[in-house]
Amino acid sequence: MNPIRFGWARTVTIAAAFFMLAMTGCASSPLDSQSGGSASLDSAINGSQRSDKARARDVYRHPKETLQFFDIGPSQAVLEIAPGGGWYTDILAPYLHGSGQLYEAQYLSTSADLAAEDDATDAAYRRKLADAPAVYGKVVVGALHAGQFMGFDANERFDRVFTFRNIHNWIKDGQVDANLRAFHGALKHGGELGVEEHRARPGTSVQQMIDSGYVTEAFVVEHAQAAGFVLVARSEINANAKDTKDYPHGVWSLPPTYEGGDVDRARFAAIGESDRMTLKFVKP
Repeated sequence: MNPIRFGWARTVTIAAAFFMLAMTGCASSPLDSQSGGSASLDSAINGSQRSDKARARDVYRHPKETLQFFDIGPSQAVLEIAPGGGWYTDILAPYLHGSGQLYEAQYLSTSADLAAEDDATDAAYRRKLADAPAVYGKVVVGALHAGQFMGFDANERFDRVFTFRNIHNWIKDGQVDANLRAFHGALKHGGELGVEEHRARPGTSVQQMIDSGYVTEAFVVEHAQAAGFVLVARSEINANAKDTKDYPHGVWSLPPTYEGGDVDRARFAAIGESDRMTLKFVKP
């Protein structure tokens, strides 16, 4: 997930796109016949809606183990924050299609970095959802900016809120605390916040976190607790001991980004994707 340029004209355009997605036909998912009207998690992960490129990352992202750690259930109301190209949307949408509900909040940043690339990612994401109503027709898409949700009522509505590899962007934007408070307000009491993030070494400064994309667990826990959350569990599902976290382009040196191009590409490919914390918080 990269920062996205924010502006009122763009917000109007996005809002119109969100409305069209919400109104897309709700044809039955081809997976509905399985597991009593809702695809099993295995069926969702192995479904034809996922590309070969997406599946190739399962070895690093461990979607089944991660979602099970986050106590996912097929009848839940789930909010995913900043879905990017929809890597997890491709799993969550069919899994929740039968008796659950998936909401997506695109993140609107104050930063202009990589704006054209992010606009293209957003457009591709909206096209994907609109082009496959059998899989994505029930997905509700809105936005998040500076701790405020747009496009749907989020007040104590959700059983789960998930965010994957986004905290570093919010630190850069100065929005991390506002966003965490928004997630707290969006969850029902007893609901859970699941966080996956690139993990920095203890003692890494805030500026180093911004520059490298790696964030300390202590930072995430401290700020989540300040927003009202209680940490209930940590998991090493997405740990990677090969990740030395000292690359010229930060975490973006590693796959899938390879920001350095062909320079040391084989070495970075052998390391794999980043070492990541996987944390589970609850709203009391």
